[in-house]
Amino acid sequence: MTVQSVLSESDKLDLLRMMVLIRTFEEAILREYHADKSPGFDIGAGLVPGEMHLAAGQEPVAAGIGAHLSQGDAMTATHRPHHLAIAHGVDMRKMAAEIFGRETGLGRGRGGHMHLFDPEAHFSCSGIVAEGLPPALGQAFAFQRAGTDRVAVAVAGEGAANQGAFHEALNLAALWKLPVVFVIEDNDWGISVPRSTSTSVLSNADRAAGYAMPGIRIEDNAVEDVWAAAGEAVRRARAGEGPSLIEVHTLRLWGHFEGDAQGYRGDLEGVPGRDPIPTYQKHLSDAGILDDAAFTNMGETASATVEDAIAFAKSSPLPDPADALKYVFTEGARS
Repeated sequence: MTVQSVLSESDKLDLLRMMVLIRTFEEAILREYHADKSPGFDIGAGLVPGEMHLAAGQEPVAAGIGAHLSQGDAMTATHRPHHLAIAHGVDMRKMAAEIFGRETGLGRGRGGHMHLFDPEAHFSCSGIVAEGLPPALGQAFAFQRAGTDRVAVAVAGEGAANQGAFHEALNLAALWKLPVVFVIEDNDWGISVPRSTSTSVLSNADRAAGYAMPGIRIEDNAVEDVWAAAGEAVRRARAGEGPSLIEVHTLRLWGHFEGDAQGYRGDLEGVPGRDPIPTYQKHLSDAGILDDAAFTNMGETASATVEDAIAFAKSSPLPDPADALKYVFTEGARS
């Protein structure tokens, strides 16, 4: 796969289009999640029971990285995974059905939104902090051994960079020159704990030097800068030059989970003004690349795609309770 070094106007529109699609999906899930949890919020009630972690504000990370990946590449993500799944080509209908706990979902409704697994897109995620880094190494090792130019991308939050698995993964990836790209989404908050009270370095990208790999931090949630950094990291990985680390200072527009009162945040008043979608829309409009009609069309197209996925999920059957123990282990004849 050839990596471009300069964004064309079409590429820039594609980045915005992906960000709009992701946001539209997250807004639809937000609507459906809260639709039947009143008058008092009950996390266990409704069509989508349980916790829900949405990625509004973090779209530039997914769009910028996903633009360089093919379906044959692998990606592991966090408990806040929808934006990355969409950008990596996970089937939206099956993902929505999994979120609603339906039999047609990616995991037949057994995993829920924090445990999306799509072998066709080589995508997985987990609710365990830093869990996705070691599996990404395994995928990268397999790609390397097979002699392919496929790469693995491991995305984690800034809190995960303080976990042992993060350091173990970076060390082994560098030692074996594995084709893996590590991405840290720094949204300033580890649940309710500010980064400043949990992390000893100002930039996790600085930690890359300790493992003999390039590291770069992207400020201002800038999608074009993410695209450029990801392009170089993916190029290096495909060429057999080893791993890279990218940290993106992104934004969590909403709570850590739905129902989070966010009383710990003193920055909420200014958060809407940092929304990356209107920011990038204005950038493209000022450059003469985008007009209002084209942006409206992006939204309408995204809405049609998302609402189709939501309708598919709602119309799909719930798993049969009699099959609760199915798909837990591989089924086959014993030798």
